[in-house]
Amino acid sequence: MSIKKLAGQTLWYGISSIAAKVILSLQTPIITRLLNKPNTVAQYGDFSVVFAYISFINVVYTYGLETAYFRFAAKGEDKNKLFQTSFTSLFVTTILFSTILILFRDSINTFAGLEGHTEYIIWCILIIAADTMAAIPFAKLRQDGKPRKYAFIRVAGIFVNLFLVIYLIAYCPEKVDNNPNSAFSKWYLQNTNVGFLILANLAQSLFTFLLLIGEWKEWRFKFDTNLWKRLIAYCYPMIIVGLGGMVNETLDRPMLRKLIPLDTLHAKMEVAYYAANYKIAIFITLFIQAFKMSAEPFFFSQAEDKNAPKTYARVMKWFVITLCLAFLFTTLYIDIIKYFVDRVYWGGLGVVPILLAANVSLGIYYNLSVWYKITDKMYMGIYITLMGATITLLINFLLIPIFGMYACAWATFFAYTCMMIVSYKVGQKYYKIPYSTKKLLAYLFVMFLLFFMQKLVMHLTDKVFVRLVSASVLMYLFIRLVLLVEKKELSKMPFIGKYVK
Repeated sequence: MSIKKLAGQTLWYGISSIAAKVILSLQTPIITRLLNKPNTVAQYGDFSVVFAYISFINVVYTYGLETAYFRFAAKGEDKNKLFQTSFTSLFVTTILFSTILILFRDSINTFAGLEGHTEYIIWCILIIAADTMAAIPFAKLRQDGKPRKYAFIRVAGIFVNLFLVIYLIAYCPEKVDNNPNSAFSKWYLQNTNVGFLILANLAQSLFTFLLLIGEWKEWRFKFDTNLWKRLIAYCYPMIIVGLGGMVNETLDRPMLRKLIPLDTLHAKMEVAYYAANYKIAIFITLFIQAFKMSAEPFFFSQAEDKNAPKTYARVMKWFVITLCLAFLFTTLYIDIIKYFVDRVYWGGLGVVPILLAANVSLGIYYNLSVWYKITDKMYMGIYITLMGATITLLINFLLIPIFGMYACAWATFFAYTCMMIVSYKVGQKYYKIPYSTKKLLAYLFVMFLLFFMQKLVMHLTDKVFVRLVSASVLMYLFIRLVLLVEKKELSKMPFIGKYVK
């Protein structure tokens, strides 16, 4: 796969990849505007906590088999045997894990604080199960280089989710008021907005899995024991890496609700403000997830090429430039982008730049992590991830009672930044990649410098027009810098090359 093809596939994956882990960008403005009263804001906080737990448990369900699938496919393993064994393994373990969780649903419900709705726990388990069974078919699409089909299936699922959210939360209350004695109305009144959001996500997961029938319809209960042992030997560290990653990515919301010294209602509202503004970082997160989807098979396919290190270095350079542009676009134009969520949630806007910077570090870390994946030193990924998880837990535990959501944001930043630095330092010893380190640091320095210049402008004036003019000038300066520094390489690229010349 060439870098040009990687960029093209990243674009397609970018349309939809974030759908696997968080509430999609299309939903956030709608949900925050539908849930903008104190009690409903608190329900959005509950929903955020529930999906933090789902993301956490999903790591155990998939146990890194997706990454192992790419690695063994790149090594020339028989693809049919690989698919059959991987899918069968997930099928068996999904049934086992789901059965255990359902048996303990009452205890889980109490821990999650879902007000006695044990059926919500079952719905969540079904979401995890459906997403798990879709993992290998999606991996097959990625390995086969079918980003358009991948994107179509993801987007189709998103619209199912979006339709049900609008229908259940915006349209149905009036319908229920007009027909209070109908069977649907009685069912509806027994549920909460949290339940409706979970139900919409369940519909998305099941619908998505059904759309993948072309990838799994040939599945038969076939299992190669020897291959499975080799797969597990490779991917078992991914469970620890994945759990550590989820600690960094999602566990701050449950900790915030538990540790902040507020009453239950206001604690849930604080979580909602934090979760909603976390979504504003979607412009960076979306690209990171998209890049991760397409880069993993790309890195493995290039591993044996003698020019692979230079290729990885070049990918890193353009990836960092893209992250800088995404960071600047979001922070410089925050006066417009803040309308992504309802104004009720604007109390948490202060965490946005911190989370964006954290995600810049995370994106670079994902790119750096290629070294331990292609050298089969997954245990190093465990150490680095556990270090990040420890930093996250420690800062959150100590500082949430004092600083609330800001402790969560800074914990995320320091965890990802430390992981990035350690991965770079250790990675260069095991797999030398000629990164343009000074140039990359210069781009990051200019990015932060321009951000603080805009903060000064925002401090001096409340006039939105002046702020937007300033933002546009600063954005232009960064783009101009990239064009000047990278002119030689840009001039050789298709489409934009003739303009650079």
